[in-house]
Amino acid sequence: MLVLLPPSETKRAGGSRHVLDPPALALPQLAREREATIDALVALSQDPDAAAKVLKLSATQLDEIMVNAEIRTAPTMPAVDRYTGVLYDALDAASLGSAGRRWLGAHVLIHSAPFGPVRALDRVPAYRLAAAASLPGLPPLRRLWGAAVTEALAAASAPFILDLRSEAYVALGPVPSSVPSVYVRVVSESESGAVRALNHFNKRAKGALVRSLAEARPRVSSRAGLVRWLDAAGHRVREGESGELELFA
Repeated sequence: MLVLLPPSETKRAGGSRHVLDPPALALPQLAREREATIDALVALSQDPDAAAKVLKLSATQLDEIMVNAEIRTAPTMPAVDRYTGVLYDALDAASLGSAGRRWLGAHVLIHSAPFGPVRALDRVPAYRLAAAASLPGLPPLRRLWGAAVTEALAAASAPFILDLRSEAYVALGPVPSSVPSVYVRVVSESESGAVRALNHFNKRAKGALVRSLAEARPRVSSRAGLVRWLDAAGHRVREGESGELELFA
């Protein structure tokens, strides 16, 4: 099974002295899109006013421009440790044992805007770029990445994909129809029985789910197998619309 996660807007600073090595990232066939996006980010950072506008930065966030300017030479750390926020706090990868972290490295791709999908343990620098951004000199990111990512996921030959990305990142590379997959939407149920989608708790539930997977390391290769494991592990799910799976938080 391959698990797709969204990134987070918030990131941990610092890292080791090892710099970004694009050819070492997952799905090396995305090299052209990665180099184009990184080059565009670095070029944009040379014009602070334009960068602030494109990246939608407030006056207190202008230091993010320099973060992008140094993206090729900045310290790196595993992607799963770089991202912070609700989902990654719930996942808490740093507290997993070595077997759990190896499972993340083998089974989890985090879909970033500048690098495309990277393995959980691929080393990446801090950056500022959201899925909806349009960088000068490039087409919108959904056009730049979309078909290329879909083709790369198809070539990865995963028997089954669990898609936990937000819709903005799904647009940067839908799962190919040739690969069995399921998209998970987190919902809650009120006392009256009404079901609604969640935002904050959506992220927390997804992080907790991936942590459970990393701890248990089940052999899941199909939708039915995933549902059986979720049920046995105490995660309540039901069939949703358009083939989605609804996970109750």
